[in-house]
Amino acid sequence: MKIFLPLLLLLFTTNIFAQTLNSIKFEGMVHISETVALRMLSFEKGDDVDIKMVDDAIKKYFKQGYFNDIWAELDDGDLTFFFKEKAIISKIELEGWKDNDEEVQDAVIQIKKGSLYDDKILQDAKKRIIEAISQEGKLDSVVEIKTEYLENGSIKVTFVVNEGEEIIIDKLEFSGVNGLDPDDFDAVIANKEHDFMGWFWGQNDGKMSLADLAYDNLRIRDLYMQYGYLDAKINEPFVRVNFNHYTADMSYQIKEGNVYTIEKITLSQAREVVDEKLLRDIISLKEGEVFNIKSFREDAERIKTLIADKSYAFVQVVPDLKKNKEKKTVEVVFKITPGDRVKIRNVVISGNTRTLDRIIRRELYLGPGDMYSLTDLKDSRNSLGRLGYFEGTTIEEKRVNNQTMDLVVKLKEAPTGNVQLGGGYGSFGGLLVSIGVNDRNIWGSGINVGVKAEKSQTTESYSFNVSNNRLNDSDFSGNFSIYTSTFDYNDYSVSSDGASIGAGHRFSRYVTGYLGYGFSSNAYKFDDTLDLNVTDTFYFEDYTKSGITISVKWDDTDDFYLPRQGLDISQSFEKTGLGAQANYMKSRTSFGKYMGLEEYIGFDAIFRYKARLNVLINNGYIPLAEKFYMGGIGSVRGYQAFSLSPVITDDGGVVRRIGGEKTFSNSIEMSIPLIPKAKMRMVVFLDWGFIGDESITDISRGGYGAGLEWFSPVGPIQLMFASPLNVNDGNTQGQEDKVSSFEFTMGQRF
Repeated sequence: MKIFLPLLLLLFTTNIFAQTLNSIKFEGMVHISETVALRMLSFEKGDDVDIKMVDDAIKKYFKQGYFNDIWAELDDGDLTFFFKEKAIISKIELEGWKDNDEEVQDAVIQIKKGSLYDDKILQDAKKRIIEAISQEGKLDSVVEIKTEYLENGSIKVTFVVNEGEEIIIDKLEFSGVNGLDPDDFDAVIANKEHDFMGWFWGQNDGKMSLADLAYDNLRIRDLYMQYGYLDAKINEPFVRVNFNHYTADMSYQIKEGNVYTIEKITLSQAREVVDEKLLRDIISLKEGEVFNIKSFREDAERIKTLIADKSYAFVQVVPDLKKNKEKKTVEVVFKITPGDRVKIRNVVISGNTRTLDRIIRRELYLGPGDMYSLTDLKDSRNSLGRLGYFEGTTIEEKRVNNQTMDLVVKLKEAPTGNVQLGGGYGSFGGLLVSIGVNDRNIWGSGINVGVKAEKSQTTESYSFNVSNNRLNDSDFSGNFSIYTSTFDYNDYSVSSDGASIGAGHRFSRYVTGYLGYGFSSNAYKFDDTLDLNVTDTFYFEDYTKSGITISVKWDDTDDFYLPRQGLDISQSFEKTGLGAQANYMKSRTSFGKYMGLEEYIGFDAIFRYKARLNVLINNGYIPLAEKFYMGGIGSVRGYQAFSLSPVITDDGGVVRRIGGEKTFSNSIEMSIPLIPKAKMRMVVFLDWGFIGDESITDISRGGYGAGLEWFSPVGPIQLMFASPLNVNDGNTQGQEDKVSSFEFTMGQRF
């Protein structure tokens, strides 16, 4: 009876408040349409409803996440829902860490403008910020969330960050190391012991990277496996942090195990598609040698490439190791499943808003109907990169079925038409400025057209050129140029007017040749201070030049402006004397090696080595202006352009530069990302060069420094700050060197 009475009272009360609906209205609701809101109700107009049914409807609306508050009024059959919607976040800011970095907002904060304000979402973002900072090795970071209502009713959210302290590794120990040198571990691990003067270039700063902490033991194990220690066990490091000084001691426990030699190499093909001898020829591992996990992986990749080049696009190469612990030997097994041969069904090109499709397709080594080749695919990607027309180039493989695939070429156009600026400043020559209008891909046609003007205290030149690397989409190229220039010395100047024409041919994917003809008329103008009675006028005779140039070039780099792999080698010979006064043979050799280091050191660093060798052979008459000079970008930075040269002293005691017949210069560079989002990199460099007549080592100069490489919206820009080495102050060799601490160029390859 005690239970029945309350139930009866509740049923009576509910029935009292039940009403027949005459209307349903919504006030203050924006994010849900009235039609959708009515569909979400379990009742409709004309039904009998009670308080519980209305309460259930309110709960269902609230679960949608759009509202801070919802209530309802039921008056004489008229039901009205009232909504107080959450505010919209219209602005998100970061202060104190990665200030207003959009990439961080996308990756870490993960809140988009226009999102509804939700305290839980903000707290989750706060946790992610703290976690991201901790991955940089900083602990005890604090993040405060500030909100501000704007005039339009939206909310501005600011994450105010107080970064924590970096942990410095004071001591790093390795226990159980006998077969390897612990110092070798520094080359593979990210968390290293702090060196004395750790802030200096090349020293370890000792900053802890929590993101790498879980992988460093695996990197050490991989190094052991490169020396045959297949049983090596490296535990995760034990870390003890001193929070008073934010320093840490770390230690690794290592069990090296035994060194394994290769007993046998087995190739297991599910279906033989390549002769086993061909496969064994490309395998670097040898029976009887110590096992090397790095060579093992490279061999697997070479096998995959060889088979994929025979159209087996979906080949799988699964390496396996069968250890014999008693004999301390290992059987290396490559399990090969080739799949079916694959044909290209279609090649789809996207993203080329300017460049014509045919300009892109002629650089591809795979087309509709062709059999798949992995090497052809890689070479196609690199060939597009060498054009210099695109910022990014990817070729996606889309599997249609086991025998067919589509290739999707995705491109992002780069600015090829630009106003080129360049220049420099030296203590002697003053300011040099060059300006040009150039388009390497005019109207998207692949044709290069340029007009350039250069002016300084010592030079003035104007030129026009047009070239087409693929005449009528063939393997032939053509070019034409015309120019006029004046070069001022201290008391004389050389004026030149000339033109050239030539044709080239692509002999293979990487090798091109060129044959051209050029003619120029050159005249000297003398200053009033030049006394021809005491000056050897042999060096200052007007002359004409007529000659042919033949050259060959190898280029398998992956990008025009910023290559990360490959070689760029060229050799040219110029022979003059064809009906003109100048008569000589000129040889120019250039070499460039580019190597991306990301897979070795974990970030996008690029190593470059560049060298240039020039030799001049006298066949009758070498004019002064045709000899070689050094200095500036392209040879030895830290000196004014073309300022380094052998000299003579005339009868009046005046020292004059006369150029050299032999010159060699080389550069070592390291380019590292500075602000990736802005496509800005920093480069450090060391240049050294030699120039002379009888001996190439008559003059030896160097330079070092740092610079900025920037892919700006108007084209690639280089800003170089250099200091000279081995400077001649005028006490030797009779003439003071002309140094230059700053130079800049635009539009050139890095």
